[in-house]
Amino acid sequence: MKTKLFHSLLSPLLVAGLLLAPLPGLSGHAAAASVTTKATAAAAQQLQVIVDGKKISLSAAAYAENGVTYVPMRDIFKALGASVTWESKTQTIIARKGYLSISLQVGKKTAVINGKTVKLDAPALIRKGVTFVPARFIAESLNATVKWDKVTSAVRITSQEAAENAEYEEWLDSQKNLPTLTSREIVDKFDESVVLIMTNQAQGSGVVIGENLILTNYHVIADAASATAVTINGKQLTIDGVVKYDEDADLAIVRTKGAIGIDPVTLGYGLNSYKGGKVVAIGSPLGLQNTVSDGLISNITYQDGIRYIQTSAPIDHGSSGGALFNEFGDLVGITTLGYSGTSADLNFAVSVIHAASLNSEITDADIADAKFLPSSLPATLVGAPLTDIEKLLKDHYGLLSTTEGDAAFTKWAAKRDSSGWLVLTAEIDPLFYMYYGAASAQELRLWAINLGHEFHEMLPDEKIQVLINYEREYGFEPRGFASGEVTSLGGNKWQVRFPVIDMQLKNELFIKVRV
Repeated sequence: MKTKLFHSLLSPLLVAGLLLAPLPGLSGHAAAASVTTKATAAAAQQLQVIVDGKKISLSAAAYAENGVTYVPMRDIFKALGASVTWESKTQTIIARKGYLSISLQVGKKTAVINGKTVKLDAPALIRKGVTFVPARFIAESLNATVKWDKVTSAVRITSQEAAENAEYEEWLDSQKNLPTLTSREIVDKFDESVVLIMTNQAQGSGVVIGENLILTNYHVIADAASATAVTINGKQLTIDGVVKYDEDADLAIVRTKGAIGIDPVTLGYGLNSYKGGKVVAIGSPLGLQNTVSDGLISNITYQDGIRYIQTSAPIDHGSSGGALFNEFGDLVGITTLGYSGTSADLNFAVSVIHAASLNSEITDADIADAKFLPSSLPATLVGAPLTDIEKLLKDHYGLLSTTEGDAAFTKWAAKRDSSGWLVLTAEIDPLFYMYYGAASAQELRLWAINLGHEFHEMLPDEKIQVLINYEREYGFEPRGFASGEVTSLGGNKWQVRFPVIDMQLKNELFIKVRV
């Protein structure tokens, strides 16, 4: 999440404010000086350092000198969550917190922050064996704010984390009385801002987020060489390419050739989405443009650092890249995937927090340089040796992630038979097929059709057959199979082998899936 950094100027400590006026009855410069010195010492001893509302215990008393408050080195860094190293030979202090690195040397009015030299108003000092550092410089270098409380003679420091937490709590309070919207009101407000996306490879959905920017799923646009966005009013916009993408979060932002002419959806962080809250999904499942469905936030989960909104709002193939709005009218997710073959409506959207982060990274140069991503497949396989084809099959088609789990394809082989056909063969994970083959039949079919389409693009003049086989050994002779599908291996062992997928194509396509 992109965080807001808080910066403020430290109110300088006025040494005069720490001095006490001479007491009545004392006269002469010596007496006044003596009283002033004692008063200053007393005030210095009473000087407090408070970090995030808590007074920190100091190994030595903090003091003010020439308008600068000094605090023990280790105490202030520890209180602000930074680690510190002391190099005694060079009298150098090195502190680290997250991406920040701070280095300063005793007696020198310069410091180095993340490799950049900066000037100091006052250097670090050593007194009575204790290393002191200027509080304002250290605090502000660590993105904290500093205030002088003259009533309590305290330096009050607020860390970046505490400031952000306070802002978040304030924001949460402001959400409690937000008005909720009906499904009809959400559709009226945002329906035009959701578009259908057609690529040369697939169909999905997208959400308008800028004058010529559309947010969608990475997998919708990943292998596309061309694409078009279609508005609910039938306007077709050519997509020039990808501006920014995050493959891990399955998100991409694309640019259209001209202005879209539709009010964009605001990208927030979706932090007011909660389990049990009502949501509305808008997308184009199976190409049915801007279909609306509603449901609840069933769960909020994390996987590999990605936040997902699980929802009962029905979605399907083609909904990928669509919008998920909460009852306050906030975009909270980009619909991405779901489980088929279940009545539980187990569907998921990538949290908008990742989209907001991706959008914040876009530069004018990114928008100007928008282009389609390079294909993971070669432009042609004409003349390629069979070993290269086998390697491509193994690397690119070795795994299919289905809604039931991962189906692995092994032992890929490519050969040309006596009739001139290019025959591509592999074996499906037998356990996956036995348990989930029927439930995944449609996904297996689509996977094979996609494989055939891609190979036809790379080998347009070839007759291609793809055979995906089930193969497993048994300690008994299985019954009910066709002739040749059960083979005796001897030693009371039998092998079962039959084609699960048989796809053939040249100018037309034939496919059979056995479940």
